[in-house]
Amino acid sequence: MPGTPRIPPTEITGPYGYLVKRFSKKMLGDVPESLGVMWHNRAVLNASMTFGRKTRAWDQLDPHLRSFAHMAAAAFIGCSACLDFGYFQAHDEGLDLAKASQVPRWRESAVFTSLERDVMEYAEAMSQTPVAVTDELSERLLEQLGAPALLELNAIVGFANLTARGNIALGITSEGFSDVCAIPLAEPSRGYARTA
Repeated sequence: MPGTPRIPPTEITGPYGYLVKRFSKKMLGDVPESLGVMWHNRAVLNASMTFGRKTRAWDQLDPHLRSFAHMAAAAFIGCSACLDFGYFQAHDEGLDLAKASQVPRWRESAVFTSLERDVMEYAEAMSQTPVAVTDELSERLLEQLGAPALLELNAIVGFANLTARGNIALGITSEGFSDVCAIPLAEPSRGYARTA
């Protein structure tokens, strides 16, 4: 059930608003309440959407690993909106939903490879304050992924932190986009319960 955003949504109007709503309905099936919140400052909204689209064009990191990293950071930070949207995106992109559904409890789940576990550990370690990424973990990932993919992983987790922490501060919560997925999303084992 969605919470109440700390900034009330405003009406999305005008020709550009029509296009944004149309794109949103095509992509998500609905216009999220969070879009009305962000509509108060279109420059911030546009920059966020532009950067998000640009990250989708990066191609050095396997899409499954990208999805797992983003969702692991979101679960660790406690962003229900990010987890909801990330799982919906995994579904929409035809990724492995059996694995994606287990990301919130990846430490307890037996479905992940050692590389996938390292990626999610990196996402959590990078999401801590202070950052807790170790030399050993970085070396393992550099060896397995190569420098271009590791840099992409780092940027994806950084973007996940930006959106997750912003959503939590604004009171933006899950709007149920992942409900269309055939496999239910696992309850997170840590971090996630911090959201209101």
